[in-house]
Amino acid sequence: MEKLMILCLFFFLCPLSAKLSPFNNFGPENLIASLNLFPKKSVNIIDTDAANNGSLPQSGPRLVESKFKFPGLYDPSGISVEDLGHHAGYFQIQRSHNARMFYFFFESRRSKKDPVVIWLTGGPGCSSELALFYENGPFSIANNLSLVWNKYGWDQVSNLIYVDQPIGTGFSYSSDRRDIRHDEEGVSNDLYDFIQAFFSKHPEFVSNDFYITGESYAGHYIPAFAARVHRGKKANDEIHINLKGFAIGNGLTDPAVQYAAYPDYALEMGLIKKSSYNLINKIVPLCETSVKLCGTDGTISCTTSYLLCNTIFAAIKLLTGDTNYYDIRKKCEGRLCYDFSNMEKFLDQTSVKTALGVGDIDFVSCSRTVYSAMLTDWMRNLEVVIPDLLQDDVKVLVYAGEYDLICNWLGNWRWVHAMEWSGQKDFVAAPEIPFKVDGSQAGILKTHGPLSFLKVHDAGHMVPMDQPKAALEMLKRWIEGSLTKATSIPGESVASY
Repeated sequence: MEKLMILCLFFFLCPLSAKLSPFNNFGPENLIASLNLFPKKSVNIIDTDAANNGSLPQSGPRLVESKFKFPGLYDPSGISVEDLGHHAGYFQIQRSHNARMFYFFFESRRSKKDPVVIWLTGGPGCSSELALFYENGPFSIANNLSLVWNKYGWDQVSNLIYVDQPIGTGFSYSSDRRDIRHDEEGVSNDLYDFIQAFFSKHPEFVSNDFYITGESYAGHYIPAFAARVHRGKKANDEIHINLKGFAIGNGLTDPAVQYAAYPDYALEMGLIKKSSYNLINKIVPLCETSVKLCGTDGTISCTTSYLLCNTIFAAIKLLTGDTNYYDIRKKCEGRLCYDFSNMEKFLDQTSVKTALGVGDIDFVSCSRTVYSAMLTDWMRNLEVVIPDLLQDDVKVLVYAGEYDLICNWLGNWRWVHAMEWSGQKDFVAAPEIPFKVDGSQAGILKTHGPLSFLKVHDAGHMVPMDQPKAALEMLKRWIEGSLTKATSIPGESVASY
């Protein structure tokens, strides 16, 4: 019976295949349901009158920002809004009909001279507030919707930016559906225009080192954005952005390699039997061929590749049942794998919206519309832009939690090793060394020149959520150029207000 189900899935020869199509098992509704996120709207497309009724920027400077303090923040020190250094704002996107990108900026708790780090959440179409409140932001949300300081927030060692993108995600919005992005050219141009405007607003940070970070579908966003910044630098654009590196966490970057790794990872982790592995593996060559046809700029061929290749994942998910495919150690409770509902409750409060200056805009946790619009982008290979960046000594860190299935460490390991660049042979030959935090092994590290790969122990898809201290240590040592050194961040010395 198991073999029959898988064969039906592959070739769509029986009615069961319709129920098992990628849109049901891997599509936006399933993604959003698995995260327990049910936004009131699928995307923030609003009319002009609605925007004017709030405090949203409709004219004037392209970037409008103000300092704020979250209501419900537990702060026994009584620090002022000015000293807190927390900002929220909107950037009016230049290459749009009427789009505005929302962002947070948290000054470093340590020093304004720390690097500027931007974080991009994947999806595609999921808000970066997911990371802000549940992974590496300055605070987390308690059950009573109050905020508590996160002693392992990445603002401990960096000036930290979170962006709601692509347009329609989070608090970002437009009054024109033509502003919904469909590819990395649109995404990277928007991000580049934003970061130029950001540094114009904050010239005191222009000379700081700049790093791009993120996870999941940001494995597409990050290389594209880094390449765009690099091109701007070579073109001597008005503001020189001091790009030093980028880090991809459990990302989707090279689909042909990563989809081929699904059956191997599932077998290695005991998720499927050898007989099932043999059947599922038959689709891999077809998937690899379809990804090649998609290339870097295909359209219909890329959608076809998405449908074909995701039968691999759908088959594995069918066999694993209620296993959480973001962390295979855990079970999904019904269709819900994580409960992030407190984030939506918190951000839906009038007092919070007032503090942020977002008017009556609804917060869209994960946008089905944005997800669907990016389907032709999904199977495109973004690894191809990375070698040129490595050649110019832009540091690249690829890290992955070992218990994630959906963007598993094995697939990431393989594309990093297969990437052709001048240091490839030396990287492949480099030894694996323990990554230690406080004397305990937190992962396995491999590094040569500007390229590093880190397999993180005891973590799933969201490494900073599962291993916050190790993730902060990773960031700190990476930006300091001491990733291979066995230093640590003692808990009692972590800065807080």
